[in-house]
Parts: sequence; structure tokens; C-alpha cells
Amino acid sequence: MPSAFREERLPELHAAIETIAFASLVSTTSTGLQVSHIPLLLAAEEGPYGTLYGHVARANAHAACHGAPSLAMFLGPHAYISAGWYPGKQTHGKEVPTWNYIAIHAHGTLETFDDAVALRQLLARLTHRHERAMPTPWHLDDAPADYIDRNLKAITGLRLPIDRLEGKWKLSQNRTDADRTGVLAGLEALGDEASRRMASAVRDANGEPSSPPTKR
Repeated sequence: MPSAFREERLPELHAAIETIAFASLVSTTSTGLQVSHIPLLLAAEEGPYGTLYGHVARANAHAACHGAPSLAMFLGPHAYISAGWYPGKQTHGKEVPTWNYIAIHAHGTLETFDDAVALRQLLARLTHRHERAMPTPWHLDDAPADYIDRNLKAITGLRLPIDRLEGKWKLSQNRTDADRTGVLAGLEALGDEASRRMASAVRDANGEPSSPPTKR
């Protein structure tokens, strides 16, 4: 990994995991790779790099992956970067497109659990995490107790103690100031939410001030 893109600061990695929240979980099994796309919660205080928690349906093959070497991949903002945004395109033409992105890879050995108390606590934490921004947050206790109990019997908990954590922030750090100015102008001209998020990430990664608010 180019050193310009390597992110090793644990608080930054944890903050990105908590913000992205949704991961692709890949486990190595005797029959090949098992992949699930699920929300994962970070317990930052558990272990040197933290521990991830989630759940799958018992019918999901991941429910039988206890002890499997695993990787949780979190993908943050990403965007296509046109070669036409670099000043060099107009002068020497020796430019090619690329893709900017933020990605975190959390490696570990997967553990599974089906204790009802632990599963209920996990579901409560998950719903709190994702309902807290709602005008009227939904709580686990809003549903009938017997209904929740039946659902608990249909899922398996996942625990991934992180033993290696990698972060890649590929955000034009290896380009000149003029190139980054062109990238930012190109992203802002597109005007969509993904492009705005990428422009903000590029500024943050390169210590550049935020764009001034648009005049109306």
C-alpha cells in the first residue's frame, strides 16, 4: 500500500467503521469463501483493535463459520476521478482516470453465539445505533415479547475480535496542489451527494479548508 494512502490512526479507523456501519464479511471455509453483507457494531474497548458484532439468520451459512479466518470490509465514500480534471490533460496529456475511496479491512477469527440474553443485548444496541436519528425511534420493547423471542431463536450472533486493522484513504494525497484543485472542481461541478462527500474527504485528508457555502 502506498504510504500516502495508509491510515493507521486507531481513532480515525474506529470513527470510520462506526460511520459506515455496514460491511462485507468474508470467511474462509472448507468449501470456499462465505460472504454476507451485514451491519456490524464496534466494541472499541474490546481488544487492541476492537471487536465487531453482528448477526445472521440461522439458515445463513455464516452461522456455521465459528473459528473461520474472516475479514470485514467497510467501504466509505468513493468516486470516479476523471483524467480530464487534471491540468496536465491540457498540457501534456499524460493522465489517466482513477478512483478515490476510503476502505477499512478488519481481520480476525470469527466466533458465533446463540445465547438469548447476549443476542437481545446485541439487537438492542443495533437498533439504538440506527434508530437514534429517527424522529420517533423504534425500540426492541415496542414489539411483543413473544415475537422478539421467536426471532431470537432464528438468528445466530457473530463476534469478530480484530487482530489486524488496515485503512486505505486514497484521496489524491499523491497529486499536486493544482491536480487536487482540479479534482475538487470536477467533483463539485457534478453536484451529487456522493461527489460532495468525496470532495469533503479529499479536503480533510489533505488539510485543505472546507468549501465556502453556496450563495443563494
